[in-house]
Amino acid sequence: MSSPDKLVYMANQIGKFFISQNEKDAIEGIATHIKKFWEPRMRKAIFAHLDADGAGLDPIVRKALKTLRQPAPTP
Repeated sequence: MSSPDKLVYMANQIGKFFISQNEKDAIEGIATHIKKFWEPRMRKAIFAHLDADGAGLDPIVRKALKTLRQPAPTP
């Protein structure tokens, strides 16, 4: 498993890729990428880091991580 510093770096790099999009699309893109490509242990570790204070996470990345915790809307 990666250290929190490595995960923060990786998450922020993903955020930088999507930052040119409008905020809503960027948040969705970041969240989708993390959900699809990060293994469960990595997601668990980044959520624990977010809960601890989320030091170093860019604001857009924080928002994206928070959306991953919300239940999916019902149709």
